[in-house]
Amino acid sequence: MKKKSNVYLYICHVELINTILKKIPKPFKNKYIITIILFVIWILFLDDYNLVNQYKIKKKIETLKLQKSFYESEIKKDSTELYNLKNNPEAQEKFAREKFLMKKDNEDIFIIKDKNE
Repeated sequence: MKKKSNVYLYICHVELINTILKKIPKPFKNKYIITIILFVIWILFLDDYNLVNQYKIKKKIETLKLQKSFYESEIKKDSTELYNLKNNPEAQEKFAREKFLMKKDNEDIFIIKDKNE
């Protein structure tokens, strides 16, 4: 059996590569287009701050803003209640009666519980 020469194998290899390269569309042979495509793929999917992570971060920021507004309103409500407790003796008495079940000497306390609770 006769061995094929290296030149013949090289020519066959080059022809195979040329046929593969002919099947690739012309814009994808441009090195700038390839670089831009690789850059876009990197930014969209492979980077630490890719689109998926950006979406998750944006959703988390929205929920944190909602929590912030809720807690700001709670702080405002509690600060007005605290101001009333410090400056209004009637509010102090009402708070003590409701929260700690305090009473005057001649009073009786009746606790009415709802059947549903």
